Amino acid sequence: MKYFLLPFTAWIVSGTLKFLINSLRNGGFKGGKKLIGYGGLPSTHTAIISSAVFFYGFSEGFFNATFTLGLSVMLLFIMDAHNLRVKIGKHAEILNTLQNKIVLRERMGHTHFEIFCGLILGIILGYIFANFL
Repeated sequence: MKYFLLPFTAWIVSGTLKFLINSLRNGGFKGGKKLIGYGGLPSTHTAIISSAVFFYGFSEGFFNATFTLGLSVMLLFIMDAHNLRVKIGKHAEILNTLQNKIVLRERMGHTHFEIFCGLILGIILGYIFANFL
Protein backbone atom coordinates (compact mmCIF):
# COMPACT_ATOMS: atom_id res chain seq x y z
CA MET A 1 0.00 0.00 0.00
CA LYS A 2 2.91 2.35 0.71
CA TYR A 3 4.11 2.01 -2.88
CA PHE A 4 0.70 3.16 -4.07
CA LEU A 5 0.26 6.06 -1.63
CA LEU A 6 3.75 7.55 -1.78
CA PRO A 7 3.59 9.21 -5.24
CA PHE A 8 0.23 10.79 -4.42
CA THR A 9 1.53 12.00 -1.07
CA ALA A 10 4.61 13.51 -2.75
CA TRP A 11 2.40 15.19 -5.34
CA ILE A 12 0.06 16.67 -2.72
CA VAL A 13 2.84 17.80 -0.35
CA SER A 14 4.89 19.32 -3.17
CA GLY A 15 1.87 20.98 -4.77
CA THR A 16 0.75 22.42 -1.44
CA LEU A 17 4.22 23.76 -0.71
CA LYS A 18 4.44 25.24 -4.20
CA PHE A 19 1.04 26.92 -3.78
CA LEU A 20 2.00 28.38 -0.39
CA ILE A 21 5.42 29.58 -1.56
CA ASN A 22 3.94 31.15 -4.70
CA SER A 23 1.24 32.78 -2.56
CA LEU A 24 3.89 34.38 -0.37
CA ARG A 25 5.87 35.52 -3.42
CA ASN A 26 2.79 37.02 -5.12
CA GLY A 27 1.25 38.73 -2.10
CA GLY A 28 -1.59 36.36 -1.27
CA PHE A 29 -3.92 33.88 -2.90
CA LYS A 30 -5.01 36.25 -5.70
CA GLY A 31 -2.32 35.16 -8.19
CA GLY A 32 -4.50 32.70 -10.09
CA LYS A 33 -2.37 30.96 -12.70
CA LYS A 34 0.83 32.17 -11.04
CA LEU A 35 0.07 29.98 -8.03
CA ILE A 36 -0.22 26.68 -9.93
CA GLY A 37 1.27 25.04 -12.99
CA TYR A 38 4.69 24.20 -14.36
CA GLY A 39 7.85 25.46 -12.74
CA GLY A 40 8.16 26.83 -9.26
CA LEU A 41 9.56 25.70 -5.93
CA PRO A 42 9.78 22.76 -5.28
CA SER A 43 9.84 20.68 -8.45
CA THR A 44 6.86 18.33 -8.15
CA HIS A 45 8.19 16.00 -10.88
CA THR A 46 11.45 15.61 -8.98
CA ALA A 47 9.70 15.15 -5.63
CA ILE A 48 7.44 12.38 -6.97
CA ILE A 49 10.11 10.32 -8.73
CA SER A 50 12.77 10.80 -6.05
CA SER A 51 10.37 9.80 -3.27
CA ALA A 52 9.69 6.48 -5.01
CA VAL A 53 13.35 5.83 -5.84
CA PHE A 54 14.62 6.64 -2.37
CA PHE A 55 11.77 4.79 -0.68
CA TYR A 56 12.94 1.70 -2.54
CA GLY A 57 16.56 2.44 -1.61
CA PHE A 58 15.75 2.86 2.08
CA SER A 59 13.55 -0.25 2.08
CA GLU A 60 15.48 -2.69 -0.11
CA GLY A 61 18.99 -1.26 -0.28
CA PHE A 62 20.86 1.12 -2.52
CA PHE A 63 23.28 -1.33 -4.13
CA ASN A 64 21.12 -3.33 -6.50
CA ALA A 65 19.96 -3.25 -10.10
CA THR A 66 16.45 -2.01 -9.34
CA PHE A 67 17.66 1.05 -7.44
CA THR A 68 20.13 1.80 -10.24
CA LEU A 69 17.32 1.64 -12.80
CA GLY A 70 15.16 3.94 -10.65
CA LEU A 71 18.05 6.36 -10.23
CA SER A 72 18.56 6.42 -14.00
CA VAL A 73 14.88 7.23 -14.64
CA MET A 74 15.00 9.89 -11.91
CA LEU A 75 17.95 11.59 -13.61
CA LEU A 76 16.04 11.63 -16.90
CA PHE A 77 13.09 13.31 -15.16
CA ILE A 78 15.41 15.90 -13.63
CA MET A 79 17.07 16.65 -16.96
CA ASP A 80 13.63 17.06 -18.52
CA ALA A 81 12.44 19.31 -15.69
CA HIS A 82 15.36 21.64 -16.29
CA ASN A 83 16.75 21.48 -19.81
CA LEU A 84 13.88 20.52 -22.10
CA ARG A 85 11.15 22.51 -20.39
CA VAL A 86 13.31 25.66 -20.15
CA LYS A 87 13.84 25.45 -23.90
CA ILE A 88 10.10 25.02 -24.44
CA GLY A 89 9.55 28.18 -22.40
CA LYS A 90 12.03 30.10 -24.57
CA HIS A 91 10.19 28.93 -27.69
CA ALA A 92 6.94 30.17 -26.13
CA GLU A 93 8.49 33.61 -25.55
CA ILE A 94 9.42 33.87 -29.22
CA LEU A 95 6.03 32.62 -30.42
CA ASN A 96 4.25 35.08 -28.12
CA THR A 97 6.09 37.98 -29.79
CA LEU A 98 5.08 36.72 -33.26
CA GLN A 99 1.32 36.36 -32.70
CA ASN A 100 -1.38 37.73 -30.41
CA LYS A 101 -4.19 35.17 -30.59
CA ILE A 102 -3.06 32.60 -28.02
CA VAL A 103 -0.65 33.52 -25.24
CA LEU A 104 1.62 30.59 -24.44
CA ARG A 105 2.95 30.02 -20.94
CA GLU A 106 6.60 31.05 -20.90
CA ARG A 107 7.63 29.79 -17.43
CA MET A 108 7.87 26.02 -17.92
CA GLY A 109 11.09 24.65 -16.48
CA HIS A 110 12.79 24.59 -13.11
CA THR A 111 15.92 26.20 -11.76
CA HIS A 112 18.59 24.01 -10.21
CA PHE A 113 17.50 25.17 -6.75
CA GLU A 114 13.85 24.22 -7.39
CA ILE A 115 14.98 20.77 -8.55
CA PHE A 116 17.27 20.40 -5.54
CA CYS A 117 14.39 21.26 -3.18
CA GLY A 118 12.14 18.70 -4.93
CA LEU A 119 14.91 16.11 -4.57
CA ILE A 120 15.32 16.83 -0.84
CA LEU A 121 11.54 16.65 -0.34
CA GLY A 122 11.44 13.31 -2.18
CA ILE A 123 14.29 11.89 -0.11
CA ILE A 124 12.59 12.98 3.12
CA LEU A 125 9.25 11.49 2.09
CA GLY A 126 10.92 8.26 0.93
CA TYR A 127 12.70 7.97 4.27
CA ILE A 128 9.52 8.64 6.26
CA PHE A 129 7.52 6.08 4.27
CA ALA A 130 10.28 3.47 4.54
CA ASN A 131 10.93 3.88 8.26
CA PHE A 132 7.84 5.24 9.98
CA LEU A 133 4.72 4.28 8.03
